[in-house]
Amino acid sequence: MDMIICHNKALDHWRSHGNVKIEASARQRRNKIPDKFPGIAEIRDRTPDGLSYPIDLMVSSKNAKWKSKVFKPHIYSGSVPDWSFIRLGAGVYVSSPSFCFFQMAGILPLVKLIELGLELCGTYSLPVNKEETMYGHPRLTNANSLKAFTLQMKGVKGQRKAYRALRYIADGSASPMETKLFMLLALQCKLGGHGLPAPKLNKRVDPRKAAKKMTNKKYFICDLFWPEANLAIEYDSDANHTGPDRINDDSKKRTALESSGIKVITVTNEQIQSAYELDIVAKEIAKRLGKQLRINDPKFKKAQRELRRQLGLQ
Repeated sequence: MDMIICHNKALDHWRSHGNVKIEASARQRRNKIPDKFPGIAEIRDRTPDGLSYPIDLMVSSKNAKWKSKVFKPHIYSGSVPDWSFIRLGAGVYVSSPSFCFFQMAGILPLVKLIELGLELCGTYSLPVNKEETMYGHPRLTNANSLKAFTLQMKGVKGQRKAYRALRYIADGSASPMETKLFMLLALQCKLGGHGLPAPKLNKRVDPRKAAKKMTNKKYFICDLFWPEANLAIEYDSDANHTGPDRINDDSKKRTALESSGIKVITVTNEQIQSAYELDIVAKEIAKRLGKQLRINDPKFKKAQRELRRQLGLQ
């Protein structure tokens, strides 16, 4: 009897295996979901390493629902687009990153769903079972794939929220804090963001020839970049930007970018943690982009506090 891992445990799987490339041969066109669960012993035997109980499993029949400490049932009889599942082994499947995102739309509030989408389309994965955040792996999916999948789920519960979240999801975030910064700046004011145009994340920028000689680099990667304004934000994390060599490299990068006509604004972890300090940064960005902010509106302040609470900020 096949079993399909879904929802939170599918997410745990992708977070634990974010550095594993999904082979085309593992993608499944299957559109049939099992109508009952395997036995408890079989589920225990087939559970992938790293997943804790209860395991979220998907079935199509309401008659298959029962309580167990080993698995949590999810009844689903809706549309199943191609490539909804990835084969992990004999008789074991997991919801694809795109299907997993859609499933989580039925569980997470909008802000957390946006945050998850940025993670799945980024090059990092949040920790599972107290492990460390994983950095620098290939993207599990991308915003276009999430959108294409969501469009195929017309009429299925969660589609409206998923599609709304996709308005704010972009490719390329390299860290949880870059994701938070992106959301704080780019979400609509009614969601607590500053309502600025969405920047490109970790965008390649080619400096002028003279600027290349300063660092011996052919190109630079800017954390957040607005090409229409030649404006870059560099996130200065405590962990990655310490030591004389790294500080020297960052200084050369800023000088090379600015000599190429690109304005660079450095944002620290402390500034992100402070609503007041980040408002100042947002004002400078808005000025460069020719936009106006509504940060003195009491409704915005209330929404901003709620957004920062959900993002785990002050």
